[in-house]
Order: sequence, then structure tokens, then C-alpha cells
Amino acid sequence: MIITTGEAEAAHLVSRAQCIAAETGCRYVPRSGRSLARLAASSGDEDILILLEGHVRLGGPGKEMLEFHPSMGFVRLKRVMRGEADLMLQAARMEEGDSVLDCTAGLGTDALVFSFKAGLSGHVTALESSHPLYVLLKEGLKTYTSHLARSDEAMRRIEVKHSGHLEYLQSLPDKSVDIVYFDPMFRDPLTDSASINPLRHYANGSALDQLSVQEAVRVARKSVVMKEKRNSPEFERLGFEAMARGNSKITYGVIYID
Repeated sequence: MIITTGEAEAAHLVSRAQCIAAETGCRYVPRSGRSLARLAASSGDEDILILLEGHVRLGGPGKEMLEFHPSMGFVRLKRVMRGEADLMLQAARMEEGDSVLDCTAGLGTDALVFSFKAGLSGHVTALESSHPLYVLLKEGLKTYTSHLARSDEAMRRIEVKHSGHLEYLQSLPDKSVDIVYFDPMFRDPLTDSASINPLRHYANGSALDQLSVQEAVRVARKSVVMKEKRNSPEFERLGFEAMARGNSKITYGVIYID
């Protein structure tokens, strides 16, 4: 993957692009006035991370442009700030100060809500196995500004790691994290989700496996939570108890640790 800037190539963005490339094992390529199509063609049709003023975007040959944005995570966070319930937090039985391992970070939507709830005394680690998404998320969480200080602070506190969840879980001691969370790409996609469709070009589409769930149960102190479509057979296959949630298209399955 290559890192570049907008056509203006502001000096501070060039410097930041060079730093990101060094940190993540990518290549910095000067924009030099080229269109993204020309840049991709001259660079071997690789994925491209584009740094702009206040924005970071990910694109590639035959793929929709994906821009970092907390999306519904920001909406949900504001609801939590108003004292409204969030079903994910309820399912996890999360309390301030808890530690969370988000095994399938994506664009960090759920990690943001977890981080806000965890507060200064808690901790959220977000894993992303897709290298392009990892780089987008890492930079987005560092630099995105929502004009809501508590949201931005929660974003900055999230620790992002490039790793598959099974390998990472296997490296952890027993009962070392309060909550382990999975949001795998749905087996039966919600194709009407405009925010998710571009993500599918980059995300790991593999189904969650039973060994990963077993490792999560070993590592968790409080709960293991999975997000899926309501009535999904994945809950029963993997041993989760699905929570009732009215007519919503999605819900959460839970394994509580005794």
C-alpha cells in the first residue's frame, strides 16, 4: 500500500504521510500533480491512503473510496452522553474502568463507544487484520476532529493493533481482559447499508470460528459479545445467547463468564 497526499501537497501533510509510511511498513509516494488513477497505475495498482486537511481516505483499483468517519459510533456516543441506553454496552455489562478487546475493529465505530464508556481508567484495544483498514483506522483515530472534545478524547485513547484475532487471543493470559467483542462481516449482508458497502472491499470476510470463541471465553473476565443480524444462525452455531431487540435488523449475542 502507498501513502500520499492531496494534490496541494502541503508540507505538514507530506511530513505526516512519510511518518505513517515508516510506522506501518507502507511506501510514501509524492502526488506530483497526478490523478489517483495515474498514481495507482504507476505504482502497481496498489491501495492508496490519501491524507487531506482534516480527512483521511482509502482507495484502490475497482474499489469505492472509503473515508474515515466514526459514523453511527458518534451518534451512539452522544446518546450515551445523554444517559440513554446502548444495547452493546448493556450486553457486555460494561462499567467504567473495564478493559475491552475489540477483535474486529473495522472503522472503530464500536471501539469508540467502548472507549467512551471505559473512561480514563479503562482501556480499549482494537484489532484489525486488514492492513489497509488498520492504517486508515490508526491515522483516522489520531487525527479526526468531531468538534466534540469527549468524543475526540475517546478516539485518541484507543490502541490500534494490526493482528488477526485468533493469534492475538492465543497470546493473552487467562482472564486478562474484561470484555472480548466480535463484529464479523455478516454472513448475510445488509446490502442497504451505504456506510458498510465500501468497507467490504477491504475487510476480512471470514466467518468467526469456534476456536476464536473458545479463546475469547478463556481470556475474558466478564463477557464475550458478538454482533450479528437478528435471527442469525451464527449465534447458535458459536454458542451465543442472542438478546431480544424488537424489530431491529441487528442484535448482540453474549456469553457471560461465571
